[in-house]
Amino acid sequence: MTDTQGTTTPPRKRLFISLMGFTCLIVVGLTFLAWWVPNRGLANIHPQLPHIVGIVVAALSGVAILGTGLLVLTTALGKDIFFTRFMRLVVIKFLLPMIELVGRGLGLDKDSIRQSFIAMNNSLVISQRQKVKPDRILVLLPHCIQLFDCEIKVTGDIKKCVQCGRCDIKGLVGIGKKYHVDISVATGGTLARKVIVEKRPKLVLAVACERDLTSGIKDCYPLPVIGILNDRPFGPCFNTTVDINKIDEALSQVILQEEPASKTA
Repeated sequence: MTDTQGTTTPPRKRLFISLMGFTCLIVVGLTFLAWWVPNRGLANIHPQLPHIVGIVVAALSGVAILGTGLLVLTTALGKDIFFTRFMRLVVIKFLLPMIELVGRGLGLDKDSIRQSFIAMNNSLVISQRQKVKPDRILVLLPHCIQLFDCEIKVTGDIKKCVQCGRCDIKGLVGIGKKYHVDISVATGGTLARKVIVEKRPKLVLAVACERDLTSGIKDCYPLPVIGILNDRPFGPCFNTTVDINKIDEALSQVILQEEPASKTA
């Protein structure tokens, strides 16, 4: 959610989970209705046909309810229970559009739903407990994270930063040195996709607004993406900031720490 100064508060996964449960009930209800309405007509075709269709409807409803329950448990426990990667596919490709439609019908703010989706996605990615080597992780930043009037543009090479400390680039350079990860700055979605194709990471940590993160997570699947929302004290796409600690915390959970070389022969 965004306040009047443009800063973002921590996203709440429970909004997406609540909408997901509500959407599940709608799907189950529509499925049941699709069976019940032609029920008498099916009996005319064959006496057992209504029972067969009823079993199929019950099975589909059970799968929907079970899938929703597994997503809730995975998010709550932070553990990869069953089929987390497949569940990410279901959430990203199918549930998100339906949930956005339901949320719009309920008059909910679109960015609030997206924030909750991003938090849900992050939980699913981290719950897989996948450890990735530093050279296979890409940290992707928007160009607006750098001061608008800075004469040294770091797009393409963040190491050009002169470390003046006026924006968050200095702290991000420090993160890159600490974890030995590749950090790139992209001016838009097209360039971001180009960078991902060229560098071929196994995991992406992206900083952006709700809209760009949501579309990026969808476009990159099955590549796991952890999204970190930026803060926008001066409005969108202008002198934005990011909480360096959130990036540090996220990387610490997914990076594969190399064992120190033995000092003995």
